[in-house]
Amino acid sequence: MSWKRTHYCGEVTKEFVAKVVTLNGWVNRRRDLGGLIFIDLRDRSGLVQIVCSPETLTAEQYRTAEGLRQEFVVSVSGLVQLRPEGQANPNLASGEIEINVQSLQILAESKTPPFPVDRAEDVDDSLLLKYRYLDLRRQHLQQAIKARHEIVHYVRNFLDAHGFLEIETPMLTKSTPEGARDYIVPSRIHPGKFYALPQSPQMFKQLLMIAGFERYYQIARCFRDEDLRADRQPEFTQIDLEMSFVEAEDVMNLVEEMVVGLVKAVTGREVKTPIPRITWAEAMLRYGSDRPDTRFGLELVDVTKAVAQSQFRVFASTIASGGVVRGLNAKGCGAKFSRRDIDRLVEEAEKFGAKGLIWFNVGEEVKSPIAKFLSEAEIAAILASLEAEEGDLLLLVADEALVAADVLGRLRLMLGKQLGLIDNDRFDFVWVTDWPLFEYSEEEGRWVAAHHPFTAPHDQDLDILATDQRKVRAKAYDLVLNGIELGGGSIRISRREVQLKMFEALGFTEAEVQEKFGFFLEAFEYGAPPHGGIAFGLDRVVMLLTGQDSIRDVIAFPKTTSAMDLMVGAPSAVTTEQLKELKLKLELG
Repeated sequence: MSWKRTHYCGEVTKEFVAKVVTLNGWVNRRRDLGGLIFIDLRDRSGLVQIVCSPETLTAEQYRTAEGLRQEFVVSVSGLVQLRPEGQANPNLASGEIEINVQSLQILAESKTPPFPVDRAEDVDDSLLLKYRYLDLRRQHLQQAIKARHEIVHYVRNFLDAHGFLEIETPMLTKSTPEGARDYIVPSRIHPGKFYALPQSPQMFKQLLMIAGFERYYQIARCFRDEDLRADRQPEFTQIDLEMSFVEAEDVMNLVEEMVVGLVKAVTGREVKTPIPRITWAEAMLRYGSDRPDTRFGLELVDVTKAVAQSQFRVFASTIASGGVVRGLNAKGCGAKFSRRDIDRLVEEAEKFGAKGLIWFNVGEEVKSPIAKFLSEAEIAAILASLEAEEGDLLLLVADEALVAADVLGRLRLMLGKQLGLIDNDRFDFVWVTDWPLFEYSEEEGRWVAAHHPFTAPHDQDLDILATDQRKVRAKAYDLVLNGIELGGGSIRISRREVQLKMFEALGFTEAEVQEKFGFFLEAFEYGAPPHGGIAFGLDRVVMLLTGQDSIRDVIAFPKTTSAMDLMVGAPSAVTTEQLKELKLKLELG
């Protein structure tokens, strides 16, 4: 028999009744009911039920059907018929029909899989990653990878329609400071010298703007040798784009149009426009996060003024040293939470980095461990600032502004989940703008670029670029969805003298600038247009739009959180001969 398929499994519906089809796929499940063998046949389009009967198969082919096991690859031809009344499966596109098999052929047998492909939810992650090619047979992963393709296809079509050119940039490039640690690649031809894998195409896309291409994009592979978390991979993919002769508003408007269309195409949802915009300072003040989840309230409030004259030592010393007192009102939790529940919040706050968590339980009388240290007027001012009512629980942190924001922001998210305040069916986008250009690194003891050293400062802040880094604002913008950063971008520095000032503010010596960025600065001497862009984490975009729990579920061959590929066994040792060719010697401490 010919095994060439006529249709995919998931395509066959009741419109095909009385037609003969040929299907190829894997045995997902087999049920022998004595005289009839039912098989769920699976391919990338879905499942279909096939029925093997001794009345329609030869004795030899029926014996073949009896020998089928999970994950055998088969080809079947048969008549499409409606399932008996009451046996339809509404969860399948093909759930109203079955295939009465007339001929069957085994194309490949399978060993017993290390886990049941159709029931792998509780299987250990390391086993799933070791046998990733089996894990990928699961329907929800196949659908996620297919959606990834469709998202990339949409983005390419959109950007093509808006005049962008897809241009590849080098994978083997030069190691430069700032950002995460580079993956480096030794050169055999130039012993003792190394390439670096790109953390992003940042300088190359800016050079493309200087070269006059004006609108560039790339589905770019990027690499960062950093400590991993559940939502990070050592190699990842960006939707990367850059535009010339633009201001921030132009980039944001184009991206907004693309994202609204993409969400509609993938999920059918409408996104309200314009997407709200808040500054970084406002996001930190109201939500305690630079990637705020705006699907629920519980917003933070600055109560520093309310307690500015307090003699309570914690408040007084914090404010005197330039710190703040901020709080949130957990509405109704004063009446709901036990003392043990409140103590748990205190423990969590301390884990998040707070020196302590101050609380007020608002009832007929206000209960708080610090009530005896405050005047009635001070307590009244705190309650008024947080718009407290009877039954509320007020949570306050006195610390540096960033610490207070971070601690309360995390408590806000924790309470939002615990109290069921988050609507998981909502898509809430927000632009976060006007980021700090610098952040202070305690580890390095200096100011570093908050994004990268090519981000343009606000024009009004140029005069303090090298003298008051704390106050310098960047022409930067991030797009956030439901508390997760989808992408970030900025207007870039396009004047050589400003770029030199930026390097100076970051503490680079003239020799370091020349060694690392000399070629880049020279390009600015030949006419650089104003330009800016943005990069989206494709993996996160796909994860959110398809409702997956992890970026690993939308990457065909991901690595573990320790950057291991358990399937192929990478990273691995190399031979002595390979090291000799590279003029390298290992010293393992």
